[in-house]
Amino acid sequence: MTSTPAVSTLPSRLHHNAYVTHDQEATRAFYEDLVGLPLIATWKEADELFGAVRTYCHTFYGLGDGSALAFFQFADAGDQQQFGPQMPFSPFQHIALKVTDQVQNAIATRLTDAGWKPEETYVLEHGYCRSLYTSDPNGLLLEFTADAPGVEDSDAQRRTSARAELKAWLEGDHTSNNTWR
Repeated sequence: MTSTPAVSTLPSRLHHNAYVTHDQEATRAFYEDLVGLPLIATWKEADELFGAVRTYCHTFYGLGDGSALAFFQFADAGDQQQFGPQMPFSPFQHIALKVTDQVQNAIATRLTDAGWKPEETYVLEHGYCRSLYTSDPNGLLLEFTADAPGVEDSDAQRRTSARAELKAWLEGDHTSNNTWR
């Protein structure tokens, strides 16, 4: 069994996740006005990248821990097409952001009040957390996750059994181990 690395040898936090957007203003309005993440940086750049000079705008929306969600938009339609989203939609490809119950409720209220994609906005009770899902203007699925009371206990249990549970899964034991639902 591999031991857990010392905290000092791990990356300290996520710096940013980057995606391509086709509309920086729609992305800004969603993240600032509906979700409540502040626009903390806009970089307008031209760099030689992948064999050509690419001109793009790179925006960052701040999270509470200092990390960010970032979005690129290219000036050239060919670059936008080449580097834009190409993966088919899957509800299992998403970004999950930790929130409190109060923040989750506030986001849900703003989405509802704005009429934001009601057919694509839903809540799942996972037992160990409650998740609000919606997609942004780019089709990126977002999950706003509020931990259940006592999550420290379930997290501690999962840490101690993570390798054994993965081994069991790989050996064909697909029995649910979520006793918090």
